[in-house]
Order: sequence, then structure tokens, then C-alpha cells
Amino acid sequence: MNANVGTLDRIVRIIIGLALISQVFVGLHTLWGWIGILPLATGLMGWCGLYTVLGIRTCPLRKES
Repeated sequence: MNANVGTLDRIVRIIIGLALISQVFVGLHTLWGWIGILPLATGLMGWCGLYTVLGIRTCPLRKES
């Protein structure tokens, strides 16, 4: 599992994930907020399965020496 999510992308995913999850406890009080686990998890791991399938990579390639 190579990282395919860049730094800015990770930050945005974590913020969106936390905002969605917070809607379960504060605000709308709906279970739909738990969908925020997906962007939060992909942001914390730095890997997105959908990006792999679509061939997208926002993380810069590492140069191996």
C-alpha cells in the first residue's frame, strides 16, 4: 500500500471527516454523519482505494537512491 494522497489532500479529508462526524453529536443528529469515517481514515492513512482504481495520485513520487 503506497501512499497516493498528498499533504493538502490529507488535511482537507481530515477536516471534512471530522466535520461530518461532528454532525452526529452536534447539529443535525443524523447517522449520515458517520460517513465521515471514510475521508477521515483515508486522510490519516494517506492511501485511498478509489484513487488506486482511477490511477490518481496527489502525493509526489519519492526518488529512491
